[in-house]
Amino acid sequence: MSNGHTAIISWKRNGPDFVKGKYSREHTWTFDGGATVLASPSPSVVPAPWSNAAHVDPEGAFVAAIASCHLLTFLWVASREGFQADSYEGYASQAVK
Repeated sequence: MSNGHTAIISWKRNGPDFVKGKYSREHTWTFDGGATVLASPSPSVVPAPWSNAAHVDPEGAFVAAIASCHLLTFLWVASREGFQADSYEGYASQAVK
């Protein structure tokens, strides 16, 4: 059993106009298992070129993490109760107001 989880969040300034708000929000997440994920706010929140639509945004990652926990719980319960699971596909979204 794990004693916890760790992630290193890394960002580095890459231009001279930080105090004017003109800086990239692209950053990386490095997890305790070694995986590195490119991250950035959604362009709907921070417009390009200060964001990158190809990277994972934190809100989307949060929605996916919750859905992943749901999947893993479903599989554990099915296995424990003797049900055969052959596949699973879920759809998760966050309503934006």
